[in-house]
Order: sequence, then structure tokens, then C-alpha cells
Amino acid sequence: MLATALVALAAYLLGSVSFAVVVSRAFGLPDPHEYGSGNPGATNVLRTGNKAAAILTLLGDGLKGFVAVFAAQKLGPMVGADAWCVPAAALAVFLGHIFPVFHRFSGGKGVATAAGIVFALHWPLAACLTVVWLVLAFGFRISSLAGLTTAVLLPFGLFYVFGPSAIAWVGVVIALLLFWRHRGNIAQLLAGGERRIGS
Repeated sequence: MLATALVALAAYLLGSVSFAVVVSRAFGLPDPHEYGSGNPGATNVLRTGNKAAAILTLLGDGLKGFVAVFAAQKLGPMVGADAWCVPAAALAVFLGHIFPVFHRFSGGKGVATAAGIVFALHWPLAACLTVVWLVLAFGFRISSLAGLTTAVLLPFGLFYVFGPSAIAWVGVVIALLLFWRHRGNIAQLLAGGERRIGS
């Protein structure tokens, strides 16, 4: 239990590193909390017009989800962690992203980090969800619509691959948190006023 708790803590701290903030500082861009949607994520960073910064933000947020889960898969058995180690790391890194201790608990919405988590768990499923996201994102140019659709599909995919396991139920929690984080976007979608990618 202690080993699992330490792995989860490390995953949370990793998740708390906001690449939108880190990359923006490196590129001399404004704090992403202070313009556009106020969300520290790749879509908001793109509103500065700096595509390289947006891509690095996307990759960084996705990579931390992947690294946290992959490390738990490999290191968990070595340190005597129990079966909850990987699900705990997956949820912890996601919570770190949306409630980062290093940034006053004001984090992003979690789509990229969730994608990184799924790539570590089962890359074919992650690839399928990424295709869905890309088709919707480039077809409608609405990031939130693409993210919410993949959030709906995520738990179904995990239950199909892993059965009624802890990791599948963690997928349900992550999907619900994604919807909660997008509650403002949902209201804008219903009102027909949601921002488009790049605007």
C-alpha cells in the first residue's frame, strides 16, 4: 500500500507540471491563464499564434500521462506495489493536470493527458481515439466537441479491452472529470457560441 501511495504521489506531482505555463515562459508568451479561455492547454496557447508552442504544450501534457502510467507498469512490481498501482497512477497524473499543486490548483482540461494515459495502457485503443479526435477537430474545428466525443468513447474502449477492471473504472472517472472540466464549453456548444480552434 505504501509503495502504491508513493507511486501515485509521484504521478500527481508529474501531472502538476503545466506545460502550457512552462512552454509559454520559455517562448516569452503571456501566462495562458490570462487570455483567451484562461485554460492552460494547447488550444489556448495556439491563440497566441505560436504553433510551435502549442504543439510542445500538447506533446508535454500527453507525455506526462504516458510516463506516469508506463513507469507505474514497470516500476510498480519492482517496489512491491499492489494491483492498484497502475490505476492509481493514471488517476493521480490526471488529477495533477487538472488540479496542479504548482499552479494554485488551476489546471487544464485534461484531454492530452488522458490521451497519454491511454497510449501507455493500450496504444491501439489510443490510436483509434486519436483518429476520432482528429477527424472531429479538423472537421468542425471545435476542440471541445472532439474532446467530449472521445471522452464518451474512452470508458467503453477500456471496458472492451480490460473488462470490468480497476483501470476501466478509472476511465469512467476520467471521462466524468473531462465532462466536468468542459461544463462551460458544453453550455457554449448548446448556445452555438463555442470558440473554434485558432480563434
